[in-house]
Amino acid sequence: MLVFTLTPALRPDAAAAAVRAGDVAAVVLRMPEGAPDIAHLRAVAEAIQTHDAAVLVDGPATLAAAAGLDGVHVSDLRGLDAALRALKPQAIVGAGGITTRHDAMEAGEGGADYVFFGALEPPAAASAETLDLVNWWAEVFEVPCVGLAATLDEAEALAGAGADFVALAEVLVAEGGPVTVTAAMDRLTSMDAQP
Repeated sequence: MLVFTLTPALRPDAAAAAVRAGDVAAVVLRMPEGAPDIAHLRAVAEAIQTHDAAVLVDGPATLAAAAGLDGVHVSDLRGLDAALRALKPQAIVGAGGITTRHDAMEAGEGGADYVFFGALEPPAAASAETLDLVNWWAEVFEVPCVGLAATLDEAEALAGAGADFVALAEVLVAEGGPVTVTAAMDRLTSMDAQP
């Protein structure tokens, strides 16, 4: 299953089309600088949620409640405990930006709903580290893991390594368009599933 990383500037109809195109479990909305447009954020979220995909915000827990979102993606692990206290068990709280095994274990044991390997803005050399962490986590732990891919090749490798979800970096979605990328990923994963 896929996870998109997008900015909420996306139009609601475009967001809905992206989610309809394939097996998209969630969308993480990356908030730009400044005060958010709650009405627009809510409209984008509703368009996505209509197609049974969760909407998380990479931002404050208060924003999730104000805009009717399904939860938060916590990129800075220093804020994970506060988000867990504020939102669990009613909402999803994911631990993001994880680059070490120690941080992953602490987040999983602390109650995060998922661990997310890789930053939402990945450096060029992050893919091998992300793949290694996904391989390790998938063999040992039950908490779902998400691996971030900046290319379709990386996405296919992460799926093969056992990632429960493959997150598509915003740059990948922007370059190919959400609908095109989702369709390409569905083809890749269906080919992997064939005997």
